[in-house]
Amino acid sequence: MKASPADQRRLLDLADLDARIGRADAARKNPPQAARVNELIARRQELSQELTKRLGARDDLRTELKRIESDVALVDARRTRDSERLAASSNSKEAQGLESELASLARRKSDLEDAELDVMDRLEQAEASVSEQEAVIAEINAEGARLSAEGKQSVSDATTAFEQATRDRAAIAGAIAADLLAAYDRIAQRTTGAGLLRRNTCEACNMVLAGTDLQAIRQATSDTVVNCPECGAILVRTEESGL
Repeated sequence: MKASPADQRRLLDLADLDARIGRADAARKNPPQAARVNELIARRQELSQELTKRLGARDDLRTELKRIESDVALVDARRTRDSERLAASSNSKEAQGLESELASLARRKSDLEDAELDVMDRLEQAEASVSEQEAVIAEINAEGARLSAEGKQSVSDATTAFEQATRDRAAIAGAIAADLLAAYDRIAQRTTGAGLLRRNTCEACNMVLAGTDLQAIRQATSDTVVNCPECGAILVRTEESGL
């Protein structure tokens, strides 16, 4: 294939733009923040499950405390009633029975108060545990919100870069001979379409060419399209090629 050296050099700009388009497309489809955001979502789910357990344990203790407080109130009411009956009683047998019941109620209240103190202590620990878990989740949410905002900006920036590079590519491609462009596009579907031959090295694959390959390239005219024997990219020759 024949093509002017100017057209061949334009292929370097095209290859650079294709690389930029590829990077921008990858960045807009998978912004750098995405992996961490997914990690945070999974972590938050684990933390939320644990929080549900802690909330359940706290609520159970609150229910237990209310039950004990209700029992204490019942005991107090019973003691008040028995004390009033004892004060008004003139029957020694009845009085003895009331005194025995009052003593029993006093023991019952003491036991309830001990249980109440124990539950209150465990409830305080449960409340602290819930608050601790909520604080961790709040930190996760804050980081997730920040990264999500950054991710949206990254996608927006990458989309802008993709669209600009696509427009630039169309402008450069329109100035290249159709047969050369078609050959480049075929190669670009599987590897870098074109690369500069710099100091005997193909910059498309970074391979140093063998002496026999370089000799064949030296013998080719400037308008002959040559390909890298290693990767197949179109080799663009300039004064930097060292031929």
